[in-house]
Amino acid sequence: MTAVPAPHNQHPYNQETSNVNPWLIRLPILFVTGAMLFVLIMAVVLYAYVNQYTDKIAPGVSALGVNLSGMTQAEAVAVLSSRFTYDANAVFTFIDGERNWQLSAGELGVEFDVDATVEQAFTTANSGNFTSDLVDQTMTWLNGEAIAPIIRYDQSIAVTQLNTIAEQIDQLPSNASLAIEGTTILANNGQAGRTVDVTATMAQLENMLLTLSTGAQIPVVVTEHYPTIWNVDEPANLARAALSGSIEFVAEGAYGELLGPWTADVNQIASLLNLQLVDNPDGTQNYQVDVDVTAFQSALEELAPGLITQPEDGRFQFDDATRELVVLRPSVYGRALNIDQTLTRLQEAIFRYDNRQVSMAFDYVAPQYHDNITAQELGITQMVSESTTTYAGSPTNRIHNITEGVSRFDGIIIAPGEEFSFNYWLGDMSAEAGFVQSLVIQGERTVDGIGGGICQVSTTAFRAAWHGGFRIIERNSHAYRVGYYEMMNGQVGLDAAIWTPDRDMRFQNDTPHHLLIEVSIYPANQTLQFRFYSTNPGRVVTVEQSIVRNEEAPPPTVYQINNTLQAGQVTQLEWAADGADVTVYRTITDLQGNVINEDFIYTHYLPWGALIQVPQGDGRANS
Repeated sequence: MTAVPAPHNQHPYNQETSNVNPWLIRLPILFVTGAMLFVLIMAVVLYAYVNQYTDKIAPGVSALGVNLSGMTQAEAVAVLSSRFTYDANAVFTFIDGERNWQLSAGELGVEFDVDATVEQAFTTANSGNFTSDLVDQTMTWLNGEAIAPIIRYDQSIAVTQLNTIAEQIDQLPSNASLAIEGTTILANNGQAGRTVDVTATMAQLENMLLTLSTGAQIPVVVTEHYPTIWNVDEPANLARAALSGSIEFVAEGAYGELLGPWTADVNQIASLLNLQLVDNPDGTQNYQVDVDVTAFQSALEELAPGLITQPEDGRFQFDDATRELVVLRPSVYGRALNIDQTLTRLQEAIFRYDNRQVSMAFDYVAPQYHDNITAQELGITQMVSESTTTYAGSPTNRIHNITEGVSRFDGIIIAPGEEFSFNYWLGDMSAEAGFVQSLVIQGERTVDGIGGGICQVSTTAFRAAWHGGFRIIERNSHAYRVGYYEMMNGQVGLDAAIWTPDRDMRFQNDTPHHLLIEVSIYPANQTLQFRFYSTNPGRVVTVEQSIVRNEEAPPPTVYQINNTLQAGQVTQLEWAADGADVTVYRTITDLQGNVINEDFIYTHYLPWGALIQVPQGDGRANS
């Protein structure tokens, strides 16, 4: 092998170096140099860009929809001033009932602060710091920045406007009034006061201003203030009712007849009306209308005696078949005027428009023997005594009086222990009571008198009581023996004369049972009968035959001239009767025969001569 020698001018190192590409060195240098130059250029450009907006609004800034980029503050103020119309165009209507007031937002204190708004737009991305302004302006340019308009609101202006409205609405409350002048009613209701609540109304307005509402209706908030005396309709109506007409008092009689009317006229009522103002617990007041009805009390007290009705017991008969009582005459409740209750009814009627009639109030008293009472309740089971007399031959007037008198006694009830008084039950024996003139014994003469023949009724009643074993309290005899009472085997000495009010026939129901008295007239056989119904308490009555002593012949007949008689006519006024002393004994025993009581009736009869009236010229009168 042969070695080739290296060239003499190449060093081993240089040879290696000469193998590297020189651009590998040049390119980085060029790159760095270029980058530095680019940065320098960009810096100059950015500086120029930022410096461009030193006294202008940055790009991308807007307000009220207007692009303000690059505008000076003066230019922006000019543009935005013409753009903002809310203060003039937004109109608010305040409403109170049918009234309304219209005010613009500007009149209510709303104002656009254009200088402050532009100032805010100008300071956006323009702080004077290059770096931050560069960043802010870049972001604003890229994203945009809308500036909210700065609106000033002066509440004091709105308050002043609302106070002006309030002056037209505010009103003081007025009280109601009521007066009575004679029979005229003067009435006026109260009126509520009204005050505008400015604060509450402002709150509604401000809610709309905050949202820049372009206008709306706003109800004025009003607070009502009621008067102390509010409404007089009710008392006024009561007063009008009271004076709408007269008041009548009426009553129903004991037997259904109408009594009255007694009238209180409107003027009387008006003079008694009382109008007064009273306090309520809640601090209010109201009128009250009342009437002093006690003014009528004295008038009612005068009427009361005439309206009193005594209770009347029913009259009954005993049905022998059913052994029950049958109503002969219905009972009547007693009553007395209840003045207090009548006045209460009057007070109610006075304040009514209709039915201005007052029915008088009564307190009722039930009769002792009402219609529904039973024989079992009274202890009436059988007839315990009876007496019959005849009035055959009696003149018409005597028969009339007997019939009239009998009606007073038929169906009455005598309680245990109660006293029977013939005169009490007979009542007034007068022509007004239905009795007529007939012969009566007066002193030692027989004369015409009212009620002649009643003694036959009392005699028949006495005999029933005597034979029934009842205790005789009072019995008076006739001056002479009366033939009527000895007919039909009538026992002499058992007559009973009465003369109201001095001479009576009285006996006591001395049994533990009630006594029912029935009386009948039998025109066919001209008899009168008393029947006593009760329950025999277990006694037997034995009446002895009359014992007649000291009989005395009657005096001679007396003839008396009567100028009204014609020749041949005579009228006998007296009948001859023997005088005598008569005693009738009675023994009362129990069912075993033990004597309970023994008594007697004694009578002294005068000898009685006949008296005959004859015409003038009759010779018997002279002798």
